[in-house]
Amino acid sequence: MTIAANFKAFILTAGLVSLLSSAAFSADDSKPVQGGTLIYLEQQSHTNLYPPAGGFYPNGGVLNQITDKLTYQNPQTLQIEPWIAESWTVNDTATEYTFKLRKGVTFSDGSPLDANAVAKNYDTFGLGNKELKQPVSEVINNYDHSEVVDPDTVKFYFKKPSPGFLQGTSVIGSGLVSLKTLALPFDQLGDATKIIGSGPFVVASETLGKQLELKARPDYNWGPAKLEHQGRPYLDGIKYIITGEDSVRIGALLSGQADFIRQLQAYDEKQVVDQSFAIYAAPTRGVNDSVAFRPDNPLVADIKVRQALLHATNNKEIVDTLFSTNYPQAKSIISSAAAGYADLSSKLTYDPAAAEKLLDEAGWTKGADGVRQKDGKPLSLAVYESIPQPQNKAVLQLVAQQWAKIGVKLQVLAGTSGNLVTDNVDPAKTPLVVAEVGRADPDVIKSQFYAKNRDALLQKGGLNPKATFSDDKLNGILETVASETDSGKRLAAAKAAQEYLLDQAYVIPFFEEPQVFAGAPYVKGIAFEAVGRPSFYGTWLAAH
Repeated sequence: MTIAANFKAFILTAGLVSLLSSAAFSADDSKPVQGGTLIYLEQQSHTNLYPPAGGFYPNGGVLNQITDKLTYQNPQTLQIEPWIAESWTVNDTATEYTFKLRKGVTFSDGSPLDANAVAKNYDTFGLGNKELKQPVSEVINNYDHSEVVDPDTVKFYFKKPSPGFLQGTSVIGSGLVSLKTLALPFDQLGDATKIIGSGPFVVASETLGKQLELKARPDYNWGPAKLEHQGRPYLDGIKYIITGEDSVRIGALLSGQADFIRQLQAYDEKQVVDQSFAIYAAPTRGVNDSVAFRPDNPLVADIKVRQALLHATNNKEIVDTLFSTNYPQAKSIISSAAAGYADLSSKLTYDPAAAEKLLDEAGWTKGADGVRQKDGKPLSLAVYESIPQPQNKAVLQLVAQQWAKIGVKLQVLAGTSGNLVTDNVDPAKTPLVVAEVGRADPDVIKSQFYAKNRDALLQKGGLNPKATFSDDKLNGILETVASETDSGKRLAAAKAAQEYLLDQAYVIPFFEEPQVFAGAPYVKGIAFEAVGRPSFYGTWLAAH
């Protein structure tokens, strides 16, 4: 049965239409009302709900409803505001952070969200748990240990300055879960029913890979302190339905069978606007949608080859051909809405003549088939498409056409391949990889390119145990970004990292990636955290 048929069958068996018509709605579109279930179509199923795995958007889209964070990052101002922590202090060297917690907060199983629970969460996120195979969070640097000062006060110590930690307490990857959840092995945390948080919604039921039902927590009363809405959510529940086909999601939304959808493709935006439905293009404020090279691969080890490919890439054509104004052309490694952004568009010029000259200088000459060769080997590269990134296959295919003009072959491999995970950490098989990560803090650059984090370049000490490549200068800059306590110097290091990554042509950025959603006109109060995950805490359904 096709996905479309499955969705139609679900509507018939679950009584979706009657569910929508029987919900409580507001007769006054300006006045929130309690009641109703939001039908939310998600492109992909979540994979694992261990909070530090929340960087994958389907994971974060669930975690944002069922967990709270110590702090809240205001998505408009990017300021850090109170949430579970009422207040905090930081020492001059950013090596000690002390948080005073709200009283009376509990997880959905009734256990207290107190200093002991917070300490156990951060000891796990900051150090990992090898026995349970729980990895270290990419947003926490230089973590040493926690101290429970009293039931409402927790203190964290760091081996070196960690100026990004405060912002790190506000992100999806720092959602707080109960001690019972923390005691489970990583491979069991793909089951949403085992994630016990303190958030405004709790998991009611799940059919793995197909649908997830959340219900409002009636006693919830500890949302971010500065939000206008306080108390329990307006919605009674949220029903997630995994719907992989773009046409099915958009069709269900426009026909009234769904209320809200994620991953609205640019080519579908017009029909949404034409029917007066809302489009939400939430910025991810991090590393732009890009490809990153693996210099251990001999085909791209030469900087001139990488520079040639950078100048053979026309990211304006990519945006103009495939996307809308919701996808700004990249002007640097990170988004123009990101903390620490520097406009480096002068380093990203499309110049195929310069690209040809660089390849000539590097000793690559065109063969009879038009593909450049050197020492009898063709300049033929391969890359796996990244399914979570918007239209990534089409993007890479267009890049392949651009590179073919200068004699370089790029093979785009299926993102559903069973070899993807192992091949993507083998530079011999995948000399470049799709890169992108959202976070509204300069640490995001380190998260993407440092060996101990996402390791996009595959350096020594990272994901590839056989790696020989290492760039000490880059790593030093990234470490400065993560440890410099002077704000001006930290931002200068972030700029230096962007400049160096482009000067070395380690990365070719394409566009600033938003998370694009669409909603029915009667869906009100949609909000997003600072990097584009939806929050349905203040969402309500008007009359329709």
